[in-house]
Amino acid sequence: MTNRLAQSQSLYLRKHAENPIDWWPWCEEALLTAKKQDRPIFLSIGYSSCHWCTVMEGEAFSNQAIAEYMNANFLPIKLDREERPDIDSIYMLALQMMTGQGGWPLNIFLTPDDLVPFYGGTYFPLEPRYGRPGFLQLLQSIRRFYDLEKGKLNTFKEDILGYLQQAAVLPESEQLGDDLLFIGGQVSVGVVNALNPGPRFPMIPYASMALRVTRFDWASEYNPEQACAKRGLDLAKGGIYDHVAGGFHRYTVDPTWTVPHFEKMLYDNGQIMEYLVDLWSAGIQEAAFKRAIAGTVQWLKREMTAPEGFFYAAQDADNFATPADTEPEEGAFYVWSYSELEQLLTPSELKAIEEEFTLTKEGNFEGKNVLQRRYPDQFSQNTEAALAKLFEARYGAKPNLLETFPPAKTNQEAKTRNWLGRIPPVTDTKMIVAWNSLMISGLGRGYSVFHEPDYWQLATVAAQFILNNQWVAGRFHRLNYDGQPAVLAQSEDYALFIKALLDLHQASLSVEHASPVKQPWPKGHATQTTVERSNLLPTNLQPTNLQPTNRQPTNLSPASWLEKAIKVQEEFDELLWSVDNGGYYNAATDPSDQLLVHERSYTDNATPSANGVAIANLVRLALLTEDLRYLDRAEQALKAFSSVLNTSPQSCPSIFTALDWYRNCTLIRAGADQLTSLICGYFPVSVYQLDTHLPDSVIGLVCQGLSCKPAATNTDQLLAQVRTSQTRA
Repeated sequence: MTNRLAQSQSLYLRKHAENPIDWWPWCEEALLTAKKQDRPIFLSIGYSSCHWCTVMEGEAFSNQAIAEYMNANFLPIKLDREERPDIDSIYMLALQMMTGQGGWPLNIFLTPDDLVPFYGGTYFPLEPRYGRPGFLQLLQSIRRFYDLEKGKLNTFKEDILGYLQQAAVLPESEQLGDDLLFIGGQVSVGVVNALNPGPRFPMIPYASMALRVTRFDWASEYNPEQACAKRGLDLAKGGIYDHVAGGFHRYTVDPTWTVPHFEKMLYDNGQIMEYLVDLWSAGIQEAAFKRAIAGTVQWLKREMTAPEGFFYAAQDADNFATPADTEPEEGAFYVWSYSELEQLLTPSELKAIEEEFTLTKEGNFEGKNVLQRRYPDQFSQNTEAALAKLFEARYGAKPNLLETFPPAKTNQEAKTRNWLGRIPPVTDTKMIVAWNSLMISGLGRGYSVFHEPDYWQLATVAAQFILNNQWVAGRFHRLNYDGQPAVLAQSEDYALFIKALLDLHQASLSVEHASPVKQPWPKGHATQTTVERSNLLPTNLQPTNLQPTNRQPTNLSPASWLEKAIKVQEEFDELLWSVDNGGYYNAATDPSDQLLVHERSYTDNATPSANGVAIANLVRLALLTEDLRYLDRAEQALKAFSSVLNTSPQSCPSIFTALDWYRNCTLIRAGADQLTSLICGYFPVSVYQLDTHLPDSVIGLVCQGLSCKPAATNTDQLLAQVRTSQTRA
């Protein structure tokens, strides 16, 4: 018998539809029912590809005794954090205050009259273990506390609510000291260099900020270039990357970047792609980077792109090894026993991958092997041939013959479809604007540097889908389920989509189908030219007979992409800008009546903070439109978050990135040939405009902030001006 979640659009909620718990979705009726019946709310937050969310669903939430007690004594609400990150943010902050840590599943108990949290945790086992209480015993204790300890409960609630309100109102400060960029860069490099034990996450906002400061002489004392190159190599060589079929997993459970949590999230892949392209454009050019970029795009095309052109959200960490299995296994789709490798590969191929990867007969994950590269160099033909055979064993087709691989949308579909290879993990096929935008930006940057037409096609078709489908009654919407927009857009959707549109505007200035372009200055230790398309794809991912797609790239002019960014920015400013305090609220006021506080988030998590991205967008818009009201707004927002920059620099690398834009912003006007060369380089605080009306003797004009340098009459002069403009603060 199903519960209320069976009709939900969310895959995560539908996964709990067969639970005996009488789940409610987050809605006004549920909150009113809890208040009327004086039942504490059990709010459980997670997402579809979360491994421990899946574990708890199969254990505690499927247990009849727990369900009976829960249904009689609590009002249980299930929430998909990917639908409502604004709600998740508030209660995650509360959990971190209570316990000193967070994560998903996020399970928290709220009083029904005011929704204030009073107890919380993450994964709760069915029986006592891992130093955690059994879930039924926990529920009984919490209900007793709620009924019998009203005094303590109210005192605790006051403390929690006071903390949340204080966190939402930042101290007033206008100190943006000259040393802030130095502090922010040093902190970000330290985060990237950290050697603490435990799991490893990409943490791209920190890596990107660290890469930015490589251009400053004052940063050389802590060697940011080495830290950035190492982070790129850890990602491109490690088990976090799927060397057989492309795409990055979410994180590794160890400090050596070996064994991942196997879910693949679109937001990670978009950010990592942009970062690796930036490393390449900065002259840090490794064959492993080039292969990982191309492989990720092939994975995106094959498994993560909807027929309509948008990108799916995520793939699960777990999959069924056989159709008879009752529960999926973590990572079964991706790992290899040594005996399998011996059966699939010739002796020379096995020897080749043993030389290239850290393989053992014992394995590195539950008796099997996660592939991790030893070296960043280009693979041998034998290695590529071996990886192609592993691809075929996994997918049931040769890589150069498999254009698309249909998603398994549910566990039932995964188990019952006649797969030619292994049973794949479930794919969450919803469209999330913010995550699509991160991938659009990565693809746009990739096109600017490599001039690969597929990158442009994928990026522009996805952007056009959002422009065509995500506005309802004049309001931007965050999600799309099977053609139906849902949930009003939040600040990260606005900020990241505006960034994506600006990135497409810049990429559209590149010469389409350009031949290899020499990098504009010598830096790094590898070849300084971009590569032709035939050399960009890994051998085992070369498409030899792909049919033309019916998704055509959108040939909008550069001015059109900019116009669309301006229109979205107008709506963003109208609905989410804090007139009194500066910065952008997480969500508009109209859907936030049920929230405890109205947050203006500034911290970077798995994705960059909306306010950091938004402030950088404002600076870029000021340069491209010559409308200084954007720059005024950027300054006001930076002052709003100045206390955070000064007191918690480790929390907000994206705000520091915005500060870098504000202090060093540069506009470059030039002809097509000059722009093509410049855009493929790494000038991280520059925006470009195509100018076909420069005097015959002038090749470019560099404007730094509110003043312009003398018109450049030759390439050396132009490059010198661009370089110095990048580091003037």
